[in-house]
Amino acid sequence: MARYYVYDVFTDRPFGGNPLAVFPQADGLDQGALQSIAREFNFSETVFLFDDPDHAARLRIFTPTQEVPFAGHPLIGAAVALADDGAAAEMSLSLPGGTVRAQAEDGRASFLRDRPLEILHRPDPSLVARCLGLPPHSVTGAVMASVGLPFCLAELGSPQCLDAIWVNTDAFRRAQTAYPSDFDFAVLAYTRDGDAIEARMFAPLDNIPEDPATGSAAAALGAHLRAAEGRDLDLQISQGVAMGRPSRIGIEARADHVRISGQAVRVMEGRLLV
Repeated sequence: MARYYVYDVFTDRPFGGNPLAVFPQADGLDQGALQSIAREFNFSETVFLFDDPDHAARLRIFTPTQEVPFAGHPLIGAAVALADDGAAAEMSLSLPGGTVRAQAEDGRASFLRDRPLEILHRPDPSLVARCLGLPPHSVTGAVMASVGLPFCLAELGSPQCLDAIWVNTDAFRRAQTAYPSDFDFAVLAYTRDGDAIEARMFAPLDNIPEDPATGSAAAALGAHLRAAEGRDLDLQISQGVAMGRPSRIGIEARADHVRISGQAVRVMEGRLLV
C-alpha cells in the first residue's frame, strides 16, 4: 500500500487551483502501473516522488495519457509536500528534463527554470481560433513555445473572447498534424493588461478539456514575452476562474531564467490499495 496526498495547487484555499495527486514514497510501486494510477485519479497530472541521494526527490510526472518531462503545478505541489513533511526549504528536484531548483515554506513554493526558450512553430492564428471555437480575428498572435513542455500561446483580442471559448476537438487534431511535437497540441489562450494576465488552457487530446492552472505554460509564456519585449517582467496569471477553481500563478521572467511561484494546500490523503 502506498500513501498519497491530494494538493490544490496555485491557490491558498481548498477546492481552488489545480488538484494534484502526490505519491511521496513511490519507490515500492510497480513502475509499469504509474500510468494506470494517473489515469485512475484523472487529474491533469499525478506526481511520483522517489528517493535520490543527490536531490530532495526524483520526480516522475504523468498526465492521464502520458509521462511528461516537466510540468509546473506538480513541481509546486511536490515542493510544498516535501516541505510539509520536513524537507529543507531550499531543495533541488530531479526530473527527466533536468534538475530544478525550488524553494518551499509555509505552503508557498517557487521553482526556477533556466532552460532556453524554444520556438517550435508559429501556428496560423485562424486555425488556433477554430480550436477555440472563435472567429478568425479573435486570435491576434500565436506561437508554439517551450521551456520543457510545448504550448501554443494564443493572445486574444479581448476578455470577451476568452469567455466565449468553445473547444473544437477536430480543429485540435488538425493543428496536431500541422504543427507536430512530441506532445499533444495544447493551447494557452490569454489576454494581458499590463502585468496582469487572464488565461485559460485546453489540451483535449490529452484528456484535459480545460486545466485550472498550468505552470509549465506560464513559464513558456513568461520566457516568450520577456524575449519579445527585451526587458525583465514580473507577471501574475489568473486562471481557472471559468471552471470555478480560481488560480494565481506568479512569473518572474529574466534574461537567463523564469521563476514560477504559487501556493498549495493539502486537501486529502489516503492509501493506494493495489
